[in-house]
Amino acid sequence: MRKNWNRPALCNWQGEEFTFGELATRIERFHIVFGAAGISKGDKIALCARNSARWGVSFLAITTYEAVVVPILADFHPDSVNSLVDHSDSRMLFVDNDIWKKLDINKMPHVKTVVSVNDFSVLYTSDTKTEKALEDLPAVFAEKFPDGVRPEDVDYPTDNDKDLAIINYTSGTTSAPKGVMLRYECLSSNVQFGQDNIPSDSSDRIVSMLPLAHMYGMMFEFLYPLCGGSSICFLGKTPTPALLLGAMKEVRPYLVVTVPLVMEKIFKSAVQPDLNKPAMKVLTAIPGVNRIIFKAIRKKLLTAFGGNVRMIIMGGAALNPEVETWFRKFRLPFTVGYGMTEAAPLLAYEKASEFVPRSCGKAIDREEVRIDSEDPQHVAGEIQARGVNIMSGYYRNEEATKAAFTEDGWMNTGDLGVMDADGNIFIRGRSKNMILSSNGQNIYPEEIEAVVNNCPYVVESVVVDRGAKLVALVYLDRDRMRADGIPDDGLQDMMDGMMKTVNRSMPAYSKLAKVEVMPEPFEKTPKMSIKRFLYS
Repeated sequence: MRKNWNRPALCNWQGEEFTFGELATRIERFHIVFGAAGISKGDKIALCARNSARWGVSFLAITTYEAVVVPILADFHPDSVNSLVDHSDSRMLFVDNDIWKKLDINKMPHVKTVVSVNDFSVLYTSDTKTEKALEDLPAVFAEKFPDGVRPEDVDYPTDNDKDLAIINYTSGTTSAPKGVMLRYECLSSNVQFGQDNIPSDSSDRIVSMLPLAHMYGMMFEFLYPLCGGSSICFLGKTPTPALLLGAMKEVRPYLVVTVPLVMEKIFKSAVQPDLNKPAMKVLTAIPGVNRIIFKAIRKKLLTAFGGNVRMIIMGGAALNPEVETWFRKFRLPFTVGYGMTEAAPLLAYEKASEFVPRSCGKAIDREEVRIDSEDPQHVAGEIQARGVNIMSGYYRNEEATKAAFTEDGWMNTGDLGVMDADGNIFIRGRSKNMILSSNGQNIYPEEIEAVVNNCPYVVESVVVDRGAKLVALVYLDRDRMRADGIPDDGLQDMMDGMMKTVNRSMPAYSKLAKVEVMPEPFEKTPKMSIKRFLYS
């Protein structure tokens, strides 16, 4: 704050902007209101709004006051928002105006005041102390800061590492919600790791497009770069490809944080069609010539992201192996990390120059990872972790908390994997997704899906168990099929051919019995993972 006082901190794409000094001033105004309203350290304040500069102001005002922020995804159903605000015992709610219209204050009995994230006006209050605090704010602020807030006035707590900072709900379920309890040290450990491995400063900018209420976006598109003095540009609602590329071109971010699906779509639409041309196949097989071609493709991709990108970080799911192979040929500066909300969120990472193909990196600093297997290098077992960044448990859910940890204090991730002698982690799949065949073989649907997704025209797929038979559900790129002259009446033959192609590379117990075409894209979670339970 002090070092970057007059530099831009948070802005909306082509909209409102706050410098670090203006951010500090907004924070002090909220601290005065919180104090007058009787908010104490440890009290819960919910935040349910779409990405914006004022979301960032709200979040930082709450956490620097040492209240506990409860970020709730704006896309949750209103009934779920009501339920989670109530479950978290939140006394205040920061919310978008359009979301507020759909909520029921009677279902959030602990909430005394509701603040608009759109303009910081008060949408509701049943507390006379808060009403008076708002009326008196100009006079109280002027008395406390007669010359305005200055850099030397900024003084936030630094001795609260073990205290609760965030309750982050992993889903919108209304039955036995799982609110992940994260301490300040969980956040600062991730921030420190980010700055140690990809340092940022006041000359750097980043485009924030992932949901801020999800730990992946909150940490690596907001907290970590901001702590380096970098400025954040929020895109707000999910952008169109044209809007995203336009923002990237103008902002010229130093870092792109995304999910594999986005990068795979860019590859399949902008690069793969050229690579599949007969002449290009010949040229890319010639040593020397292929390096020139790959260099040109690399420049094209990085230019699309603004031309200033030092690293592309992907997380939330595995990267398609074929796409990963091509990215390595292009020498694209990318890496695939591994994490979860319960780790705030990072568990494993490796810089691009050391990244091992098909892995998701090594355990990060101040944290350990082990594989619960008799032979961790060869036999998949549950991935378990412990360390500074690991959650304290689930809020008001002792049963889930107990199930999340082993007797010796390691957290169960629910993921299955192996680890090589150098500590590189290779995920095999989710333990909940694993299919047990009739002859006792463990089948990891993600491994089959990786092969299916490499087939022509497949955008994404899910492999499910139907009566002890494996069925691949696929969503196809119909526009490309039509452009290539493939008729709809030839679809079944194409699916039969796809199944034969996939089965040739599968062991006997993992062969597909059928391929079904889905009419619509699969429904996704906020981090763009497919909601597999809808298709089982």
